[in-house]
Parts: sequence; C-alpha cells; structure tokens
Amino acid sequence: MSVVPLADADRSCGRKASALAVLMRAGVPVPDGFVVTDPATDPDLVAAHLRRLRARAVAVRSSAVAEDTETASFAGQLATVLGARGLDEVLAAIRSCAASTGAQRARSYRTHLDLDGEASAPVIVQELIEADHAGALFTRDPRGGADRLVINASWGLGESVVSGLVTPDELIVTPPADTVQMTVGTKQTRLDLGDGGLVRTAVPEPERARGCLTPGQTAELVALGRRCEDLFGEPQDVEWAIRDGRVWIVQSRPITTLTTPAGQPAPAAGPALVTGVPSSPGRASGPARLVRTVDDFARVQRGDVLVCRTTDPAWTPLFRVAAGVVTETGGILSHAAIVAREYRIPAVVGATGAMTRVPDGEHVTIDGTLGTVAHLERHPR
Repeated sequence: MSVVPLADADRSCGRKASALAVLMRAGVPVPDGFVVTDPATDPDLVAAHLRRLRARAVAVRSSAVAEDTETASFAGQLATVLGARGLDEVLAAIRSCAASTGAQRARSYRTHLDLDGEASAPVIVQELIEADHAGALFTRDPRGGADRLVINASWGLGESVVSGLVTPDELIVTPPADTVQMTVGTKQTRLDLGDGGLVRTAVPEPERARGCLTPGQTAELVALGRRCEDLFGEPQDVEWAIRDGRVWIVQSRPITTLTTPAGQPAPAAGPALVTGVPSSPGRASGPARLVRTVDDFARVQRGDVLVCRTTDPAWTPLFRVAAGVVTETGGILSHAAIVAREYRIPAVVGATGAMTRVPDGEHVTIDGTLGTVAHLERHPR
C-alpha cells in the first residue's frame, strides 16, 4: 500500500516510522498518524487518512531507510514540516519531505559517512502535539556513554531544542537513586502553533529563569526513556512533548555516538574566552572563524574553529572542514551537537557571547569535554 497506518508501519516505511509503530503497539503514548510510501499516491487516499486524525494540524517528517540507524541519525538533514493544515498543505509537505533525500546537505552528509543514496523517502504524517514544553532525552550520556539520562527541555514545540535555537534546561539523571542535577537554560524564545501558522515569541523573564519540568514529569520521562531502550535493546535518542500534563513520545532512535572521543591532541590552552555546554568530546586548535550567514561560508578553511550564533542543517558541509564548532545557543541534544559527534569533531554549544568574546582569526583551543574555548598559550609556527 502507498498509505499505511502508523501503528502498522514496518521497515519498508523507513526506520523512524517502524520504530514509532513498535512503540505504539507496546502501549507507549505516540501521536496517531500514517505513512505515505509513495509521494505520487492518490490524494483522495491521503485525505481519507487525514480525516481520521484529531489534531488541528499535523507534523510531516521524512522516514528514510538509512535514517535513524546506529551509525547515522540524519539529524536535521531531511525535511520536516510542522503545522500543516488542510489537504493541499499536507500534500505539498509530503512532496517536500520525500524529495529532501536529494538535497545538497543530505548528499554531503551521506558522502561523509559513506552511505548509499535514496531517490525518495517514505513520509510520516502525524498529529501535531501543541506542546506546552518539549525536548529530547538520551538514555545514555552521548559524551562518553555514561549510565545516566540527559534531558533537554524548553517551552513550546521541541523544534526550538533540536534546532539549537535556544539554550534549553539540561537535566542529568543518575541511577540507581535517579538523582537529578539541573542546569536552567536561558530559553529566550518559544515556537507555537498559532491561527496563521507557526509563531515564535519571546519567553517572559520569569519563565526563562525557571525549569520547565516538574519532578513528576521528569520521573515519567525517565521511565518512558528506559521503556524505549528496553523495547529496542540499545540506548535511545528520544524526542518528547508535553501538552496539558500528558507526555507524548514523537521519536525514538539509536544514539549514534557514545564512546569514541572527538578531535585531535591540541596545544596547551590559556585562560578561557568563553564557556558553554560540552557537547562533543575532544580537543582541537585552529583559527577562530566567525560566521554570521551563509555568505560567510567561503571564509571557513580546513582546520578553522567555526564560531556562530547557531547552525541549521544547511551548515552541515562546514562540519567536514572545521576542526571544531562553537555556538552561542543550543544544547547537547541539538542537531549541531549530534552531527559534530558523528563527524568526530569537538563542539561547545550554548556559549553565550562567543561571537563577541572570541576574536575572528584568533588561534584558539576548543575543549568539547570541558565546554571551553581558550587562547592558545602560544601560536603554532
């Protein structure tokens, strides 16, 4: 069939869809949806399945066969459309997501990881949870594989967390007592579904300064994360959303990197210029290259340390030449951090003020294990 109910999805529907089907059949709370395996399918068939869904909008996401594997997450490389409403918008989103396997960023990512190409990807259409707060969790610490859960959380839709547009709350939950260590992020903006589409607004100051999650919600997320790990038999990268107190799981995939340190031996560093969230382990040194827009891409040379406000998937080719990555916003579970770990380069995210404190061209050492960017004690000759 060219349209498959999400609960019936198998590997022919792509790994993201088939994993969600496993969760649904096990009773894990997953938003309902369906999978379109052929973007040229009859629109009437799509319309029939769309009428079955109850949300006022849907999330449309790729579910490629090579996506969400143990070695390649494709984090942010393929298209996602949030908030599609009505048949015409949904059909356009399906076509866009299916075709995104041929985008330059996806081709570059596959080339770097030596993966085969796909002409088109199956596409998931799923009820959009209009989250009060959302985020992601890893059932093991991706900076080395320690037996502890790492949760990132922010207000509104989870796209703010996974895209790195905000610095989220970070909660580290350590067994066996499940002690919780929380670092409150700045969470300056939030993304929500409005009457006319997605709307990004400023978060009021009091909400920026407090954590998103209650102790009960944290405990429920920990239990669901472990349930996902048990079902798949390996550590999981889980995306979640909470609406009116109810927790939903919207993705579960293997963690692609756990134990291999990133980066190369680097010269001794001096005082830190900026600190942030250690997100991809290892040390590297090179000239800092400040990048503000895609117009600056040509300035980045092999061995430079990329410094920017944030990255989006279009920036992935820079990860092939940079010695390390520093962003002013984001958390350990953002696309930038995940791709840096897969590319084996150190990364520091959520480094507030990096664009002003790190001079362009300055030789620096980035330490993705400690979360620092520092002057070199001496420049290489």
